[in-house]
Amino acid sequence: MMRTRPLKVALLGCGVVGSEVARIMTTHADDLTARIGAPVELAGIAVRRPDRVRAGVPAELITTDATELVKRDDVDVVVEVIGGIEPARTLITTAFEHGASVVSANKALVAADGAALHAAAEANGADLYYEAAVAGAIPLVRPLRESLAGDKVNRVLGIVNGTTNFILDKMDSTGAGYSEALDEATALGYAEADPTADVEGFDAAAKAAILAGIAFHTRVTIDDVHREGLTEVTASDIASAKRMGCTVKLLAICERAADGASVTARVHPAMIPLTHPLASVREAYNAVFVEAEAAGQLMFYGPGAGGSPTASAVLGDLVAVCRNKLAETTGPGESAYTQLPVGPMGDVVTRYHISLDVADKPGVLAQVATVFAEHGVSIDTVRQQSKDGGAARSGEAENGGEASLVVVTHRAADAALSSTVGALRDLDTVRGVASIMRVEGE
Repeated sequence: MMRTRPLKVALLGCGVVGSEVARIMTTHADDLTARIGAPVELAGIAVRRPDRVRAGVPAELITTDATELVKRDDVDVVVEVIGGIEPARTLITTAFEHGASVVSANKALVAADGAALHAAAEANGADLYYEAAVAGAIPLVRPLRESLAGDKVNRVLGIVNGTTNFILDKMDSTGAGYSEALDEATALGYAEADPTADVEGFDAAAKAAILAGIAFHTRVTIDDVHREGLTEVTASDIASAKRMGCTVKLLAICERAADGASVTARVHPAMIPLTHPLASVREAYNAVFVEAEAAGQLMFYGPGAGGSPTASAVLGDLVAVCRNKLAETTGPGESAYTQLPVGPMGDVVTRYHISLDVADKPGVLAQVATVFAEHGVSIDTVRQQSKDGGAARSGEAENGGEASLVVVTHRAADAALSSTVGALRDLDTVRGVASIMRVEGE
């Protein structure tokens, strides 16, 4: 039977996402009522700037006192879309203490303090849902946490930041440099005025931590994630990738070790073959590739950010949490039972593309090859080209001057590659290491 007393929702934040959540709750009220089994109403909206014009948002719901809002006895669910660590963490724990469940889009907070938040929710018999924290509208958290709960996930490989994907896509398709592509992303609204969180990989690292924790049923925080941004990716790197039949993407990669005893999580630019499904992900779209033992290979694709897509994920969680409230139960909590250790980046095994600036004279290639052999890194291919514009060729240059030497390795441990690069830098014939990029998805 339909319950007549409405479920009350407190909304924290009314920016791009929050205002869209408020709009959908108002305009789709009848549909939400039918799906939930009871009416759902906004109890209040906490904001920092009450004088700001918010089209379609009832002025009487606006408040600046978020703490009092989440403490209200009639609030059943708190939707948090303000972001950041504080005051979001305190407000969420306060909501739990006063009997409310929480729907959050806060990737930074969940990645940094998810275990404590889950513990607080469980202690108070409340729900904590955060589908919107990872990849916007793409259903990803729930499939990993519920649909694949009986399977063994071995790898999660994905593009989880639209800004960086847009930048790299423009560099690949137009030949633009990093700065030009970033300027275009900013002009179109894909990049913030301060794009650091995106281009340095912090945003993707938070999402990687969340995905790894759910996929491997262990606790992974953002501090456990190896992070590299894309600011050092050059047009030359993009061109080298094309010559290999690859493209460059900023990837979040979460893996279970071959022996199953540990997991790793990392974010960095990588070359992936054009034949891989992730290579075709263009513009500001996101996609995540999941490899599980029984289910095989699965791919989730769609818009990863923006007001409407993120609000869609928030409302999906809201419906689930409200249904749980009516049933006087809670959904799946923290998926942390294996407690696998997070291994160091040095244990990661993959292929590498290394570009060296070397002296253009006989014997250089032999010296370089010897260093790789001494550190146990096997070379797959070598391409050497004189800096004077001569054609690329395999083998050693015979003229004086400078040359570019590109080495692509077979699979090797990251620690072995790091020691190899250190030794290469000590060679008199190596003028510099121009770039190092991993090769993934093969």
